[in-house]
Amino acid sequence: MAPPGIRLVQKVSSTRAFARVAPHLVPALDRAVHRLTRGKVLLSAQMLPGVVLSARGAKSGLVRRTPLACMPEEGKGTWLLIGSNFGRPGHPAWTANLLAHPDAEISWRGESIPVTARLLNSPEREEAWAAVLTFWPPYAAYQARVEREIRLFRIERR
Repeated sequence: MAPPGIRLVQKVSSTRAFARVAPHLVPALDRAVHRLTRGKVLLSAQMLPGVVLSARGAKSGLVRRTPLACMPEEGKGTWLLIGSNFGRPGHPAWTANLLAHPDAEISWRGESIPVTARLLNSPEREEAWAAVLTFWPPYAAYQARVEREIRLFRIERR
């Protein structure tokens, strides 16, 4: 069971109010702190592990940098990226970018790592989704609020 402080954050992050505010506030703070610390710190990673994904835009082809929570897969050298969009209706733009251009780069703990992303489908997705829900239970609330299936990507070093 998670410590009381983590449980409180999980409860708050499951709310619709958080889903309205967080997409505007959290990435902006993460980008600023990440820039100021030369890639060594992500503010949101104090609660959940995080990366800054650099991927080419699906339409523009321009590199887009997006701070994201992730789930490192211990012992595999891979990470799961969860396209929850804080439980809002549409898929986040970064997921379309990875579908169009799976070769990307992440900043992980101050290291730039070239990666390739792969959208997970059943039954591999089911296994990963179960692990994600154990890792951060609020993702279940996000999925319950939307009709779309939340996209899960596995990224691995190139």
